[in-house]
Amino acid sequence: MSTKMFRNIEKYTKWSVVMNKHLIAIAVLGASLALTGCAEEPAQQSNQPHLQPIDVASVIIKPVQNWHTYTTRLEAPEEVSLMPRVAGVIEHIAFNEGDEVKQGDLLFKLDARPYAAVVASLEAQVVSAEAALSQAQSEAKRAVRLTERKAISTEQAESRTSTLRQREAQLAALKAQLIAANLDLEFTDIRSPIDGVISRANITKGNNVLAGQSVLTSIVSNQTMYAYFDVDERTWNSSFDEVTAAAHQQVVMQKVGQNGFAHTGYIDFIDNQINAATGTLRVRARFDENTALRAGSFARIKLAANDVTEQVIVPDRAIGTDLKNRFVLTVGEGNILEYKLVTTGERYGSFRAITSGLKAGDVIAVNGPARVGPGMPISPNTVTLDTTGVAFTLSPTAQHTLMAKK
Repeated sequence: MSTKMFRNIEKYTKWSVVMNKHLIAIAVLGASLALTGCAEEPAQQSNQPHLQPIDVASVIIKPVQNWHTYTTRLEAPEEVSLMPRVAGVIEHIAFNEGDEVKQGDLLFKLDARPYAAVVASLEAQVVSAEAALSQAQSEAKRAVRLTERKAISTEQAESRTSTLRQREAQLAALKAQLIAANLDLEFTDIRSPIDGVISRANITKGNNVLAGQSVLTSIVSNQTMYAYFDVDERTWNSSFDEVTAAAHQQVVMQKVGQNGFAHTGYIDFIDNQINAATGTLRVRARFDENTALRAGSFARIKLAANDVTEQVIVPDRAIGTDLKNRFVLTVGEGNILEYKLVTTGERYGSFRAITSGLKAGDVIAVNGPARVGPGMPISPNTVTLDTTGVAFTLSPTAQHTLMAKK
């Protein structure tokens, strides 16, 4: 191979290497541009804000009453610790434990034979005394006739009259003893003194009981229940000063374990003076015809003030807490949430009254600051607040009263 040809091959080889380097650089540059384009497209998409869908609703305006809540224990108007009036041995128990009983129902029967024997003895003595009295009456009448004829002395006539008076007194005493003996015999049948629910038998058949000492069982009335509670003087004077027992001011009651205030009653007693030691007034609520209530139950009483006012109502869950402040998120221009300080009032079921900070027409985030915060744009989903079954006033006529005042 000639030197010239070798030089030409060497030049061609160098040119090929240079061209390959250029092609590789171009390929790398093309791949980089492609990757950059793919990366920029999602980046541009991520710059577009994703709006959070949030339930929103307009606030509600409702006539409401302010509540005052008190704790109490229910008491039965009538409660009896049943004890026998006479001593004796229990012969029979005539009730089922825990049943309802009526006044006059037979509950216990004592052995009546000793008392029947006393009655029989006294009845015989009464018959004897009546015979003695009849004889004394005859002798007294004869003494009067003999005295008129001066056949007997005045002293003898007076003695017969005195005997007559003694026989009359003896008969009266025996009759009184017979009445008492018949009562004792009657008391061997121990009957219910009231209507109500009976407890268990504390003393069973065959045991001896003592008059006025042995507690056989207990009975409590169950058709009506009382609930006593104390209202502080300031609250009573500001909210209930015009309330009287005759007005039957309505109250509602909640038992332990219940969610709502399902029981309705009324005030039927207000004490005649303020307790100077506690500064409270004793008040009694009455609940009629409700056998679901039991004496001794712990309960909460709600008493509403007479004044009925219109207030803004929102779901209680819409209210957030910021340290010591309460706030609500409202929907402003551009569907951006705004921070509104509020003052809360009474709670009504799952709703809460707002006394300041909101007005009619305001739209709020129903679920509060659970997933959103002030200044955040949202995608609003309008819902309707359902207040069905929520009592904003105690009396059904309270709304009509408010409209009449207007």
